[in-house]
Amino acid sequence: MITLSVLLIAGAVVGVVAQHRAARTRRPSGPSHPSGLSDLDAEAEANHWLLRLGGGLVPPDARAWAGADESAGRRLISAADCLRAARAQLDQARTAGEYAEVTRMAKEGLEQLRVARAALGLTPTPVGDRTPGARRPAGAGAR
Repeated sequence: MITLSVLLIAGAVVGVVAQHRAARTRRPSGPSHPSGLSDLDAEAEANHWLLRLGGGLVPPDARAWAGADESAGRRLISAADCLRAARAQLDQARTAGEYAEVTRMAKEGLEQLRVARAALGLTPTPVGDRTPGARRPAGAGAR
């Protein structure tokens, strides 16, 4: 009985060591995002930019968007396509690099949205590179 217990414990230790080695070969330890963000921070940043893009696609005045010329309409469609693609990629993302790609797509959509809003005569919102939680400089109010 003691021999069986020792074999079971040794097998469990070998299994745990094998799992840790496999995890290390799949994903390097430490931040894998060029900016040094952890996977969780990169995910939060990607979600921030996706929310910002989704909120920007809600028209403040539907009549202004209904009268969009062809160029502005193409930009709005492109922004919506970026949102859909980024959401789909977010569902599959697991690493900081994959979340960075989601962030890049969302920012690209925001740029398309900015150009479309300018073409519609609406106040374009800058894309900016502020990270979530970053503060505005003193005296910088909403425009």
